[in-house]
Amino acid sequence: MWQGLQSITDYKKKTSPVADHDVLLPDKLNNFFARFEDNTVPPTRPATKTCGLTFTAANVRKTFKCVNPRKAAGPDGIPGRVLRACADQLAGVFTDIFNQSLSQSAVPTCFKRATIVPVPKKAKVTELNDYRPVALTSVIMKCFERLVKDHITSILPDTLDPLQFAYRPNRSTDDAIAITLHTALTHLDKRNTYVRMLFIDYSSAFNTIVPSKLVIKLETLGLDPALCNWVLDFLTGRSQVVRVGNNISTPLILNTGAPQGCVLSPLLYSLFTHDCVAKHASNSIIKFADDTTVVGLITNNDETAYREEVRALGVWCQENNLSLNVSKTKEMIVDFRKQEREHPPIHIEGTVVEKVESFKFLGVHITDKLNWSTHTDSVVKKAQQRLFNLRRLKKFGLSPKSLTNFYRCTIESILSGCITAWYGNCSAHNRKALQRVVRTAQRITGGKLPALQDTYTTRCHRKAKKIIKDNNHPSHCLFTPLSSRRRGQYRCIKAGTERLKNSFYLKAIRLLNSHH
Repeated sequence: MWQGLQSITDYKKKTSPVADHDVLLPDKLNNFFARFEDNTVPPTRPATKTCGLTFTAANVRKTFKCVNPRKAAGPDGIPGRVLRACADQLAGVFTDIFNQSLSQSAVPTCFKRATIVPVPKKAKVTELNDYRPVALTSVIMKCFERLVKDHITSILPDTLDPLQFAYRPNRSTDDAIAITLHTALTHLDKRNTYVRMLFIDYSSAFNTIVPSKLVIKLETLGLDPALCNWVLDFLTGRSQVVRVGNNISTPLILNTGAPQGCVLSPLLYSLFTHDCVAKHASNSIIKFADDTTVVGLITNNDETAYREEVRALGVWCQENNLSLNVSKTKEMIVDFRKQEREHPPIHIEGTVVEKVESFKFLGVHITDKLNWSTHTDSVVKKAQQRLFNLRRLKKFGLSPKSLTNFYRCTIESILSGCITAWYGNCSAHNRKALQRVVRTAQRITGGKLPALQDTYTTRCHRKAKKIIKDNNHPSHCLFTPLSSRRRGQYRCIKAGTERLKNSFYLKAIRLLNSHH
């Protein structure tokens, strides 16, 4: 059904395909994507006792049956639908292969091959950096990685890297934005304070992971040394080609980085960066995958701790082979004091970091005034463009139910993205503009649609209850239960400004208390 809807509406037009008339382009791209490769021989590690990790045929069968049949096949040409359909017949054979691989701490070479399909990041490509490398790897290996990933996550402490909000249950961009705003707003409630936010940009973060450094960190986290050797073998000696149309590049052997497209890569990246934490209590380093934000809380104009934090982060990046992209790194200063002051710029690697008045932070436009006009204007404009598609579908005679489904997936999802983090502090004018889109969609669909205020309230309440149930959530401590006589009630957080009062956590506590 969705393919038909997309065809009718021209929804999500594909970016212009990469031209394949340039036969040299695949080799150029392959060399560019491998630019962080240092061409060193993979390090050999001392032999250890056999890895104690083994999988049963039932584990493998279950993983095969969960394969998405729509996913593209890797270089071996084995499609996911085959593994899914023949899971019972293939599980035994691959269980033996997987367990043998673990016992020898070696990954079969055919499982490590990757075909890179370059996807343009924008409509008009002007340089090699405008392509995103998407790796097609063996579906069988992805199943193997998923089993290993589940094992690694089961033995890691839940308290590890609490401010990494990606790749973890009950964590999302909403949480990362909400805790960033709460940290800033709570500090700004005090006298003679301001906040500096440094939005870090890394150059191809996943491609710069040094496997030998990663396995040392894995061992310090308590992973079996033999499994660490398996991870080292998994990340080294990888054959990579780039395919553009019918042209394929010459293979390169890589010993650095984790391919984007591998199941294990996100987890390995977050473990590689788990020790990138704030050195000073007045700073926070908030991470969502490779999106890193340094939040410096400044009091009485003393920026010493913040500047030391930025310097320490630069040193950490050098020690861990991560390349800071200073030209794309931005800083935003939030200062509500009446007397305007000049804030000296931050330097990274001798280059001044550009100061901005607004920044798109994890999909949400945040400004130095902490108002949401820029974000709501952007959201309304995008949603209104989708209303055209909704009208077009109605002309084709789609039922109200199908029109409502289309609205919820393509328009409401835009209007309500990370809504718990920003809607509470929206102005009345912004809220009217957002609700106007909902009313227009309601007239087109012919059915009743939920008001954004109701969506916001429902999601705040639901998210608060999830945080309360999760003792390891970094925001769990903000929900302090009152005495047993007032069961289900939570201590209100004091707020001196409307900005803090209308923020997510304070709103969520009021909602929880009003339900009892």
